[in-house]
Amino acid sequence: MDQQTAQDWLDRYVEAWMSYDPGEISRLFSENVAYRYHPYDEPIAGRDAVVASWLGQSASGDASTRDAPGTYEAEYSPVAVDGDTVVATGSSRYREVPDGPIVRAYENCFIMRFDGEGRCREFTEYYIRRP
Repeated sequence: MDQQTAQDWLDRYVEAWMSYDPGEISRLFSENVAYRYHPYDEPIAGRDAVVASWLGQSASGDASTRDAPGTYEAEYSPVAVDGDTVVATGSSRYREVPDGPIVRAYENCFIMRFDGEGRCREFTEYYIRRP
């Protein structure tokens, strides 16, 4: 993993979140990924479970809620790459309605580990809401 490959993955991550395309989401992660929305969560185990969670189709309490098109934007960039491990930071912003004012903003940190194919095999998110 290098800086540019990590940035490309992060750009595809944002694109997948905006599209909610199951194929795009699936291509980001290894078959046996361990995914955490918060560092203290038990991981969501496996690619199919992560896709279902992103799509809000999981029975788990860890399921995501789908953001309406045009109400979410984000950018992330790698700040450290060490072998298969990447630390990235960035921000995400949410609107109530497309093109409306930003109503919530977060500073994010992702800690990720990748397999030899460039797919994420461990993902942990840390975030804090801006005041």
